[in-house]
Amino acid sequence: MPRPPTPGQFTRRQAAQNAAFLAALRRTGNAREAARALGYNRSTFTERRAAHPAFAAKWDAALAFASAALNLPSRLREGSGEESAKNADLPTGTPTTTRTANGRLQLRRPPANRLDHAAEQAFLTALSATANIRLSAAAAGFSHSAFYARRKASPAFAREMRLALAAGYQTVESALIAGSLPGAHDHDEWRHNDPPPIPPMTANQALQLLHLHAKTVHLQEEPPHIKRRRGESSEAHSYRLTAMYEARQARDREAFDLAEAARNERGEPTLMNPYPTPRAVRLPALDQVTGWSKADPTKVAHDPDVALFGGWRLKDRTS
Repeated sequence: MPRPPTPGQFTRRQAAQNAAFLAALRRTGNAREAARALGYNRSTFTERRAAHPAFAAKWDAALAFASAALNLPSRLREGSGEESAKNADLPTGTPTTTRTANGRLQLRRPPANRLDHAAEQAFLTALSATANIRLSAAAAGFSHSAFYARRKASPAFAREMRLALAAGYQTVESALIAGSLPGAHDHDEWRHNDPPPIPPMTANQALQLLHLHAKTVHLQEEPPHIKRRRGESSEAHSYRLTAMYEARQARDREAFDLAEAARNERGEPTLMNPYPTPRAVRLPALDQVTGWSKADPTKVAHDPDVALFGGWRLKDRTS
């Protein structure tokens, strides 16, 4: 399940600062440098990141964009003689253990431009923040087909890729929910600016413009998913709306059945059983009832040879 939006949204000023910081972070890939370029301290934004999951998701996505932009030139020049000569003196990926022809184990470095463990981790980290396979592959410096091939060859990597994609999906969904709240201030900058002047138009043009948007402004606009599509016949449109209605009803029935099963399990009233049989209360054995009532401190201790029921002696109840 996605994380709920953090209570307490950013102010308009903070939202503008965050937007400028994220734009600088996408260009530089360095949080400290991005904050310094705006005249702020890095801790200002790290504290917001710790308190707001939506801002943290946008932060991670900006780093993935920056890594992809930095790795793009090298990927375009991959295989050229200039790039190969330039990478000849650079250290390659993580060393791996291989077995030679005579059976001895040897530690070797993988060839240049070979997908290694570090590239896999960079890809999975970016994928958990963006849920975008192509962008995450570019952030790791490889093509997306290389990671598809690794997923097909390695069940362990396929599992981690699936988990990273699920985490990225939840992250993006949480950011979308938080950004759609009225207090997010992500898209309301225009409301605080002076409106531009109206372009010159005739009275007929003004009346026609008002007529075109009268339904949208003053009446309830038809939702886009139920509008009749271009070239769609009336029969196909009716069939599509009926299918959507039946599918929605089926989901509602399924949710109701699940709720009824949960209520029945808890012994609560349900539609089919409005008066459930009360569960039997299991009482302890009478020989396990010990002690004496403390309601009246003046009572003397009871005779151990006389049985007790509810703190009263039998002779007291019968006398």
